[in-house]
Amino acid sequence: MEANGTPPPKPTHTPTPRPAHAPPLSAPPPRHGLVISKRLLWVHGGAYPLENIVRVYTFVLRPRRGEAFARFLKRGGLTLVLFLILMQFADSSSSSWDSYGSSSGDDGVLAFALFILGILLIYFFGAMCAVVFAMPHDVLAIETNGRSTALVTGKRAYLDGLVRSIAEAIDQPDAEFQASVGMLSITNYGDYYFGDSVNMYGGSGNTGVAK
Repeated sequence: MEANGTPPPKPTHTPTPRPAHAPPLSAPPPRHGLVISKRLLWVHGGAYPLENIVRVYTFVLRPRRGEAFARFLKRGGLTLVLFLILMQFADSSSSSWDSYGSSSGDDGVLAFALFILGILLIYFFGAMCAVVFAMPHDVLAIETNGRSTALVTGKRAYLDGLVRSIAEAIDQPDAEFQASVGMLSITNYGDYYFGDSVNMYGGSGNTGVAK
């Protein structure tokens, strides 16, 4: 209030109201390939901050063929033994039913059990073949300071060049980079050797890595 009692003049500038929602991004995040932009590494749509990357390296992802074959001998052998035992039991029961009358209920149960065992045997054999005949992959691995690891594939020489490019981008705040890489179509990573790095959580009697 001024000395003469007149109110102060109203402001001539109307403040701009704040938007109810944040403005949309100028461009959607990259969904394919490997892209470095604004201190982020995008790998097929997944974002990894460059400051969180602790290791970038290449290796050959090899299938565990020996373990897959041994696992089939163990599981498939047990299934085959049970299958043969039930077949023998079904034959002996069929002879006794022919002598003393038919028993369709027990016959149906045995037939269903034999069918399930046959399906299991085929499944175990197929799982073994999927690993035994799988091809090794040249892989670029990007590890973070957590438990996240990004894996892409391509030609070994090309991936080795990407390792250098990513390592240089970590120390360059204005780095921009884009490359085409392949995705891995693997359903169970436990069927493959992951280079020379092993992460162990718990357990006992761990003495090292055998090569």
